[in-house]
Amino acid sequence: QVQLVESGGGLVQAGGSLRLSCAASGRTLSNYAMAWFRQEPGKERRLVAGISSAGVAYYADSVKGRFTISRDNDKNTVHLEMNSLNPEDTAVYYCAANSRGFTSLFGSSYNYWGQGTQVTVSS
Repeated sequence: QVQLVESGGGLVQAGGSLRLSCAASGRTLSNYAMAWFRQEPGKERRLVAGISSAGVAYYADSVKGRFTISRDNDKNTVHLEMNSLNPEDTAVYYCAANSRGFTSLFGSSYNYWGQGTQVTVSS
């Protein structure tokens, strides 16, 4: 059974930075695409960034140039470095894994999900 556990969320002022981490256990996920989604209250969960099994990164337009996704296959982890945060980035952030190896916009493509970590950006 694969488990994804996120960490690194918290409260930060606008303009600040946070680094989210997702640790996987139960299976090596080097052949999986890994992604970060976020969900604001009352809204759908949306893809923020993804990284394919080949290491190709994808970013939503809203975070391009501010967020960086990376993976460490040796440690079975994925990170999301978030800079220049603004209040619109406030959401619960979820880590997800897709066994087909490519970044998909659709949450239904992902086999495994973490429980989420809250990110709150104050103005």
